[in-house]
Amino acid sequence: MHSFQLINFPKVTDPRGNLTFIQHPHQLPFEIQRVFWTYDVPGGEIRGGHAYHRQQEVIIALSGSFDVVITLPGGSTQRYSLNRSYYGLYLPPLTWRHMENFSTNSLAVHLSSLSYDRDDYIYDFEHYQQLVHEKPYSI
Repeated sequence: MHSFQLINFPKVTDPRGNLTFIQHPHQLPFEIQRVFWTYDVPGGEIRGGHAYHRQQEVIIALSGSFDVVITLPGGSTQRYSLNRSYYGLYLPPLTWRHMENFSTNSLAVHLSSLSYDRDDYIYDFEHYQQLVHEKPYSI
């Protein structure tokens, strides 16, 4: 996987309740090094607004719904509405994103390829655009 894409995870249906699982390397292109989640996001708030130099990530809506908005190097955007726990959005390194439109009680889980490293974050969009033009970019 070289560009962002939706990943459908296995869904085992059962009258007692469904089950979904994630395994490396079958559903993820990386081994999980960190897991974090966002929740209790007040109405109208935006999360994210950054990219990573090296980190790969999959974002899953475990409960409720929210949108992941990807800003492409030219400035146009692509929106992914996540609202099912059996699929997630894969984001490769150098993908500028933010999350918005959180429903009440939404819960987003983030599966990351790297442990937390503040130096891996890119918060300045102009700097991000310079990096994208310097490096091969696969969106």
